[in-house]
Amino acid sequence: MRIIIVDDKITWAEVRQLAEESYGDMVKAVADINLELVAIGGEMHADAEQLLLANGSRQEDLWGFNIYPEAEGDKILEYVSFINIRPRQNNRSQEIASAEVKDKIKNLVKKIII
Repeated sequence: MRIIIVDDKITWAEVRQLAEESYGDMVKAVADINLELVAIGGEMHADAEQLLLANGSRQEDLWGFNIYPEAEGDKILEYVSFINIRPRQNNRSQEIASAEVKDKIKNLVKKIII
């Protein structure tokens, strides 16, 4: 499954295509909330995470989530991933606990997906 790093814009049609290539109705994504990049695609969040790390991202800035391009409202994004388990950052579960981090991801998605 291919992974693309989006640092500018991507269309919802392209996101739907990535979802169809992977899980049908959903595509995995990892956001770098510092550099404002999103890696979309891949079989596991860890694959996108590794790609971002290889391109200069810092581990503490990376958060995994899922995009459901055909969903509506708050159901488009799901903030759950194994890579989010980080007790040292006060996130002890797969779901992102921080409302601030969730808001950064939501705003980043709104900015890059047109």
